[in-house]
Amino acid sequence: MRKLKRKGIRPRWGLQLGPASGQGLIGVFPFKRAWVAIAVLLAFDLVFLIPAVSVFKQAAAAWGRFEDLFDLVTALFMSAWLLGWSIAPLLMTTLLAVLLFGRETVRVAPGQMEIVLGLPGLGLKAIYDLSAVRNLRLEIPAKKSGKSWRGPHAAFDYGANSGEFGSGLTEYDVATIRGNVEVAGGQTIRTREATEEELRGEWKPHPAAELLAADDAEPPAEPLAPLALSSPSTVVLILANLVPIAGAVFLGWDLGNVMVLYWTESAVIGFYNLCKMWVIAKWWAIPAGIFFLAHFGAFMAVHFLFLYGIFVEGFVQTSAGDLGEVLAMFERLWPAIAGLFISHGFSFWINFLGRGEHRGRTIKTQMSEPYSRIIFMHVVLIFGGGLAMVLGDTVPVLMLIIAAKIWVDLRAHLKERSRQVDHVK
Repeated sequence: MRKLKRKGIRPRWGLQLGPASGQGLIGVFPFKRAWVAIAVLLAFDLVFLIPAVSVFKQAAAAWGRFEDLFDLVTALFMSAWLLGWSIAPLLMTTLLAVLLFGRETVRVAPGQMEIVLGLPGLGLKAIYDLSAVRNLRLEIPAKKSGKSWRGPHAAFDYGANSGEFGSGLTEYDVATIRGNVEVAGGQTIRTREATEEELRGEWKPHPAAELLAADDAEPPAEPLAPLALSSPSTVVLILANLVPIAGAVFLGWDLGNVMVLYWTESAVIGFYNLCKMWVIAKWWAIPAGIFFLAHFGAFMAVHFLFLYGIFVEGFVQTSAGDLGEVLAMFERLWPAIAGLFISHGFSFWINFLGRGEHRGRTIKTQMSEPYSRIIFMHVVLIFGGGLAMVLGDTVPVLMLIIAAKIWVDLRAHLKERSRQVDHVK
């Protein structure tokens, strides 16, 4: 398979919406159908779609009738599960559509040639300067090569690279295509070598390619310097964690309020983790982000029900959780929630972006990063909450729990800032 050379002239790329037909249409070339692969893919797609449809019906019913917290958590959990599960059938259905209906459409206007790759009504088009298209020919790929699926096809040279379209063609087909292209384009496709001008210049990254590309910057040569306790992000973190103390002393927040607040902080951490994934991988973070939302959302839904049932309602309550009371609790906690959101946002801006902590980080590592911090934090909190339930929900006990939480946050914050960044393999 010929390696792409990133120099010389190259086609312009664009999105084709609507049918690629009309004046100048040279031909529509369907992809070669691999029926065995299509049958296998269809079977796997159905295996994944059946439970997806079943859970979708259950989730839709749950969203239409929830009356208490338990119903809401059930609906959220099923929706999160469905979000993660749907990635596989969505990808397989898309691939199946391409295998069944994929095509290449060639159109020619005076001075230019377009090749549209995609489905009927939707595709990616490459626009070539017809005067630079040369050596249009029939090409027979080697077996087990990257182009063997095409079989005999039309190929042409363009600058330092080549293009191709069609499958299962003959010499007569290619000769007919050449004649039609020359008539519609008003130019003769010559057999020649590339000129110096056609080979001159290195490619600059296309804006679309920059959006799709992951961060390929070199990781720092040395580990990041550790932060001091007096660093701005550390100070902001401490100040945000002091808000619950004011709430406990002046606003009468109890253990349940504090535990729900720290659950909300986990959601804030998850939000900024999605932002970090975007910085690392840009558009490629979308499928990874959907998967993260699925498993993190399911974890958060069940976790909230657990915390609310134990630390807010208590073991003696039989209620499934009044949604009005839950909403009122979050309204009481909004100053502290805003403080935590600002604190983690400040750290994201100053450290992850400002200090370049995103360099050398992989999407896989970033996706799993919140769990170690969240799980350790909540183990400490649940232990402290159990102690508070034994000793009594008093302000001194709450101060002890909040102090333990501040220690956990500082430990995680400083450790994350001072570690050696992961190197991209």
